[in-house]
Amino acid sequence: MTSEEIRQKFLDFFEQRGHKIVPSASLIPSTYGDEGTLFTTAGMQPMIPYLLGKAHPEGVRIADVQKCLRTIDIDDVGDNRHNTFFEMLGNWSLGDYFKAESIPWSFDFLTNKEYGLGLDPARFYVTVFKGQEATAEGGASIPRDEESIKIWQEVFAKYNISNEVAGEDGVVKEGVRIIPLGVDDNFWIAGNSGPCGGDTEIFYDVYPNDKVGRANPEGNFNDLVDSFRLIEVWNNVFMEYNKTTEGKYEPLAAKNVDTGMGLERTTAVVNGKDNIFETDLFAPILSEIKQQVANFDVKASRIVADHVRTAVFMIADGVTPSNTDRGYILRRIIRRAVRYADSMQADNEVLSKVAYIVIEKYKKVYPELEQNREQIFTELNKEEEKFRKTLEQGLKEFERGQDPFDLYQTFGFPIELTEELAQERGITIDRKKFDEQMIEHQAISKAGSEQKFKGGLAEHSEQTIKYHTATHLLHSALRQVLGKEVGQKGSNITDERLRFDFAWPNKLTDAQKIEVEKIVNDSISANLPVCRIELSKEEAEKTGALHFFGEKYGDTVSVYYIGDGIDDAVSKEFCGGPHVKNTGALGHFKITKEEASSAGVRRIKAILE
Repeated sequence: MTSEEIRQKFLDFFEQRGHKIVPSASLIPSTYGDEGTLFTTAGMQPMIPYLLGKAHPEGVRIADVQKCLRTIDIDDVGDNRHNTFFEMLGNWSLGDYFKAESIPWSFDFLTNKEYGLGLDPARFYVTVFKGQEATAEGGASIPRDEESIKIWQEVFAKYNISNEVAGEDGVVKEGVRIIPLGVDDNFWIAGNSGPCGGDTEIFYDVYPNDKVGRANPEGNFNDLVDSFRLIEVWNNVFMEYNKTTEGKYEPLAAKNVDTGMGLERTTAVVNGKDNIFETDLFAPILSEIKQQVANFDVKASRIVADHVRTAVFMIADGVTPSNTDRGYILRRIIRRAVRYADSMQADNEVLSKVAYIVIEKYKKVYPELEQNREQIFTELNKEEEKFRKTLEQGLKEFERGQDPFDLYQTFGFPIELTEELAQERGITIDRKKFDEQMIEHQAISKAGSEQKFKGGLAEHSEQTIKYHTATHLLHSALRQVLGKEVGQKGSNITDERLRFDFAWPNKLTDAQKIEVEKIVNDSISANLPVCRIELSKEEAEKTGALHFFGEKYGDTVSVYYIGDGIDDAVSKEFCGGPHVKNTGALGHFKITKEEASSAGVRRIKAILE
């Protein structure tokens, strides 16, 4: 089944059930501002005003296919499932139907062979919200979603499938199909208060017994997901509460349903593929790349395919390469594509040749690609030519051991590219030192301006400054939970997330991650001041302020501490700044991923909601 057929089947299915079909919103959010996001990162994002109570002009039942862009996992592009541009199929009920309709409809569409996707009903597993008990710190209780559990049991029984519910340990065994999980896995809220509710996620067993001879999946549910045995294909969010600023959960008068299904991943699952790049969404693009290079490489070709596809959609929606905000992200994506194309000895102007295939593939669904065809080619060719000049000189200087900051400042050589080149050669880049040099550079260039650190380079927008402060809190929380042997090994911050590498030999348990999040959010809720003090290096070390990477410091150093005083501060580190003035500005801290980075080093990715 092609991706075009899946899109159309989805829209037809919900149109026949009273939904109005609306076109995709732009990748550029209409609400962008100081507190907004640079891009549409989720299918529900354009729907937020209507989920919060505003009347939708098309009524109370809506369905669409939404363009989305997310770079939080850009380093993982090239594996079997990560990409930067993606499409989300979604249907919404705005105070109309609820769980009793939404859950059976989802399963019907996924399994029906005539008007749906025809997937095997016996290969599905689902998660539901297991509830939350009241906490000693004043957190309100939320009941277990017994209604969704009952509906799922009825759905599975209708198909003569076992429908047992897993215990508190979340272990899957014979007969178990329904797995209750906690707040981190199956509860949705934007920020600290407002409309919220539990969700139910639908997973498909991609390695059934009749395919590879494996037994039915057994073991801890999250381990089965991490091993890619079970793949999430759909998520239904049931917004039935309003969380007050005092932490209470009150029933909403009008309950909403918000669903999302990723087209790329669903297309792979429907066609029995173990990765998204073997689907028709990417096959013609990869075929063109293969014709344009002399030394084809699977991972490099996937990165080029993903990045060119993303760049085409960004330019069509009005983004052009620059050194700030959205333009910087586009520039980074294009230049990564050039870098990986060159690693395969690609022909000149390879990006525009690949872009032609992307436009042809998508122009019927997204006519803006055809309408902006010439602009797309112009921007890609111009940026590719500009970067090749930068690349030639920058590579020479890199081989001579030039400082990463000098490479950026003098040659416009992106730090991300320097990191990739260094990794290929087994060299460690001191990213923290680079970030502090950039911060100092930004401070000088913006000195005297009331908009200091705002609207400048993408790494130092208001949002990245928040993430910089949150990284200090995360580091401190990890040391409290795991021990003083935890040490920072690297960090990377964008407008969308923070990434923090630290020395630790083992995977964090769910309980440890929850405790880390709690410590960070407690510090945020306490509205602690963030202070800077200059001390001699010797005096600074006596305060217990952390410093790593074997850096060389002058006689006087800058220390940032979080708290009323440096002696009892929750965090204190040698740092060049900048930071927020008060932790209350950060919002809600949430860990989105914890994984191995290298031997003895773990990596956490987190967001501020």
